[in-house]
Amino acid sequence: MLSRVADSLYWMSRYLERAEHATRLLDVNINLMLDDPEGAERRWRRLLVSLGRPAGVQWTGDSMQLVRELAFNAEVPSSIIACILQARENARQVREQITSEQWHRLNRLYLQVISADFNLVSSDENARAEFFSSVMEAVHQFQGVTDSTMTHGEGWHFIQIGRFLERSSATALLLEAYHHDLWHTTGQAAEGSEYLEWVGLLRSCTAFEAYCKAYTADLNAERILGFLLLNAEFPHSLRFSVDSLQRALGSIQGEGGRQRAEQLMRLAGRLQSSLSYARADELLTQDLIGYLQGILAQCRDIHETLYQLYINYSIQTALAY
Repeated sequence: MLSRVADSLYWMSRYLERAEHATRLLDVNINLMLDDPEGAERRWRRLLVSLGRPAGVQWTGDSMQLVRELAFNAEVPSSIIACILQARENARQVREQITSEQWHRLNRLYLQVISADFNLVSSDENARAEFFSSVMEAVHQFQGVTDSTMTHGEGWHFIQIGRFLERSSATALLLEAYHHDLWHTTGQAAEGSEYLEWVGLLRSCTAFEAYCKAYTADLNAERILGFLLLNAEFPHSLRFSVDSLQRALGSIQGEGGRQRAEQLMRLAGRLQSSLSYARADELLTQDLIGYLQGILAQCRDIHETLYQLYINYSIQTALAY
């Protein structure tokens, strides 16, 4: 596969995952603001941290202005509209490598977002909920169409790598952002406004219903951390994402990938092992922030090594394989 094709498929997938994540966080925070308006400022500041502190975006006391910046301002690189524009542009560059169903689904999402009326979205609660819901559903539909219509070869695996590497980083950053507010309540059930915060965290990972089926609605720090960080079966947990990333990297290596990709597989394997053998109770009593920052650093190393091996390699390096 050409390196430019792999690059476009990888970033198309990352941008769509990033757009869906930002949409979900905005939707959850707006709903929490309606339930508990007193904690709105703290939650909006935490949202900015969980999105990596987007350049040029600050909390000014106006929640709808912040929604405008993070959803509709194309000049903000991590905004919903900017991510979807970038995803569509990357898809357009490799139009011949994806299916018609993928292109049509992504193009409909693009047209839907650029034609949205922010004034209506900001003033009408139903319109706002419909907009956020439609964006998330469209991304989910694109992922489903991708899995069901695209050959599961190298291109599909690069899409999986982009999707799960982005999800791993986003989940680790989200858990880190909640550290000062929630992870100090070890060994006790949440009550009152704290209960709403736990629900918000779980909903930010589409995990509330899945968590309740596993543990009932009894929320506490250890179980929630274990579920979002270490659960091997829940699609938005860090461990599930890293396991999926490891499988995709292994498949590319097995389908004609570079012989010296062992370094990349070691990085992914080390990250996978750190999650496979970790325990939530130990992390809560030790350096959880350091652990999460280590995961983020390893995700960056995997991205950079992937680029060196498959995207930005020199001609001399390519001829050596």
